[in-house]
Amino acid sequence: MSLKIFLFNKKTLIFCFFILITSFLTTIYSLTNSFAENSPIEIIDKINNIYNSNEKIAYLTFDDGPSPNITPKILDILQEENIKASFFVIGKKVKEQPNIVKRIYEEGHFIGNHSYSHDNSLLYKSKESFLSEIQKTDIEIGKAIGIENYHSFLFRFPNGFMSNIYKSKKEEYVKYLSNINYTYIDWNALNKDSEKKYSNYELLENLKTSTRNKNVLVILMHDSKDVNDSSLVLKNSIDYLKSIGYIFKDFN
Repeated sequence: MSLKIFLFNKKTLIFCFFILITSFLTTIYSLTNSFAENSPIEIIDKINNIYNSNEKIAYLTFDDGPSPNITPKILDILQEENIKASFFVIGKKVKEQPNIVKRIYEEGHFIGNHSYSHDNSLLYKSKESFLSEIQKTDIEIGKAIGIENYHSFLFRFPNGFMSNIYKSKKEEYVKYLSNINYTYIDWNALNKDSEKKYSNYELLENLKTSTRNKNVLVILMHDSKDVNDSSLVLKNSIDYLKSIGYIFKDFN
């Protein structure tokens, strides 16, 4: 009789242990999924409320790279200054320069999505084309930095959402971003490095003018050298912003 009780108790203990382990693994899985689901929401909420701060914060952002001639020089300066920035990369350029993108990532900067082709006629050809341009860019970033299923969560429209170029299309297509857990961001300050040829002095003055009376700055620059080379004025720009009390952040 006592032997039967012992066997019964042993089976019960094993069964209870199995239930306990199953419950524990289910809880861990549930928590992991919860974090994964909340993560994009938190990031998107942060971006959507980025200007609601009384602190003097400067977000340095660089569009249209990576470029083999300019991006490394910008990274060198950021490293010397111990500043993190945000790079909105073009997918086809990521494919050409994966090592630069890997360096951007390894040095702790944010990598955002700036479409695969930077060609508005392709980007707004259809809903499918729009989403494909974003997803293809994320795939190339993921390959470059060694992260499968990389998802930036943050898109910058070529030419900016606020510009009149393809304005009606942008207003139509922006709703598709939320379907893939994305949001977008423009800028509220710039040195006009992509508009026309300026001297380094003029680039800095353009920046000073556009940053007046603003607490939070999202500063547009380019690391493509299509018109001007912002790496040549970056150090002076950082020194100026520091001198008037700004701290620097990225979108991570």
